[in-house]
Amino acid sequence: MSAGRRAALLAAVALVAIAVALAVERTSQHTSTLPAPAGNWYTALAAPYIPAAKGAKQQKSPCGVVIETSTIGVGNQALPCGIKIYVEYRGKQVLTQVIDRGHIAPGRDFDLTQALAKVLHIKGTQTIQWRFAR
Repeated sequence: MSAGRRAALLAAVALVAIAVALAVERTSQHTSTLPAPAGNWYTALAAPYIPAAKGAKQQKSPCGVVIETSTIGVGNQALPCGIKIYVEYRGKQVLTQVIDRGHIAPGRDFDLTQALAKVLHIKGTQTIQWRFAR
């Protein structure tokens, strides 16, 4: 192998090594963009609710959100619109926010959108854990 080819090969290997080193460093410095949980876990009753029927005029919730089957969020009469909370059910945690302050069924603390209930595998009224996010 000629000296020129050897130098080109070594340069290519060095470039690959630098690219790998930069990728590893970037990955190790990656930090979560999720807000940190804050405070204690609280226990509450929650159940899924169904938005307006398809074809019906979609109304905005009191928080200004049009709730569709793909919308992830919760309804709660006490917490302010937009506040972020973590909801946990059977070991699965989801970061969500209050998107509705409308009517909540008696005995229930949270209404869950269909999409959130699906992610958490909740059917019917269930006991959940929740906490604030920073």
